[in-house]
Amino acid sequence: MNIAEIAAALGAQVEGDATLVIRRAVHPSEAEGPEDLALAMDKDLLALLPGSRARAAVVAEGAEVPEGLAARIIVKRPRYAMAGLLDLFERPVHAEAGVHPQAYVAPDAEIADGVSIAPFAYVGPRARIGAGVVILPHVTVGADAVIGAGSLLHPGARIGERVVLGERCIIHPNAAVGNDGFSFVTPEPGSVESAKTTGRVVGTNVLIRRVNSIGTVILGDDVEIGAGATIDRGTVTATRIGSGTKIDNLVQIGHNVQIGTNCMLCGHVGVAGSTIIGDRVVLAGKVGVADHVKIGNDAVVAANSGVGTDIPAKEVYMGYPAVPRARAFEQYKGLARLKRLFADVAELKARLRASDAPATPSTDGPGADQPERG
Repeated sequence: MNIAEIAAALGAQVEGDATLVIRRAVHPSEAEGPEDLALAMDKDLLALLPGSRARAAVVAEGAEVPEGLAARIIVKRPRYAMAGLLDLFERPVHAEAGVHPQAYVAPDAEIADGVSIAPFAYVGPRARIGAGVVILPHVTVGADAVIGAGSLLHPGARIGERVVLGERCIIHPNAAVGNDGFSFVTPEPGSVESAKTTGRVVGTNVLIRRVNSIGTVILGDDVEIGAGATIDRGTVTATRIGSGTKIDNLVQIGHNVQIGTNCMLCGHVGVAGSTIIGDRVVLAGKVGVADHVKIGNDAVVAANSGVGTDIPAKEVYMGYPAVPRARAFEQYKGLARLKRLFADVAELKARLRASDAPATPSTDGPGADQPERG
């Protein structure tokens, strides 16, 4: 590609030689020659350009670019431009066409055109694999599962029975989609139920009976599930993840959860069963969400927050327990003032004790030195 073609793909401007041929996109310090494109959209990286071997760079609009470059691609929104650049210079996973002899595919599974199934992969009975799907080594696709066209399943991914993936889904290594839900019941009200209703442990868990999950998991199109993430199937119906939603590594989604479109759930998020999450919601790292909670569209929850109540649409919540952002800041300010408050209270107590002390007769008043009259 040349500079003009890259700029056109990004919707960006070009200054300098637009015919310059580019082979790689690199960090400015790692450029090895004139066919490398230096990514210098961050202000701190501009300082590296004079010593770089690259003759062209991508820079942010309004940046003061050092002299010496043959060409510059100028972008308005650097982070978004980075996504486009990495698409252009993507290095796809190695995948050989067809079904490898060391893979197992059930005789009644349906395999569309252009599929790649690597060694040691398993595709169960009646599973349907869409066109262009890539299944890498040690992937398991359960019976009656559906994998949408153009999806990519990385090594070790586990797709349970009857699970449905939309088109262009990406399942990262060792993610498990379609596990049984964590659902158990006791013959009589047990410790958890009594603690919730009375605040005390009254019942005892003499027997814990398993509640089977006969539902499934349904993912929309363009959903991405991070490495080691787990998504439980519904008890009777389906756990659902809306199209365009991105789920980070080591996220836990409980049974019957409903997540909307274009959400982002960051690492270590845990969502308990039967929670409903709207569209375009962002849950930052290590957010915990209690069961049966509702989170409205476009809400944002800050990292390490514990959500125990419903959150309205377009609100920012934070803290443990999570509260509106303004209220959380008031609480943090109050905590920061506690030391001064304790000091002030101690001083006031000392003054009160001093004022309440009984008066001592004076020995220095008038006539103190006069002889006693008899």
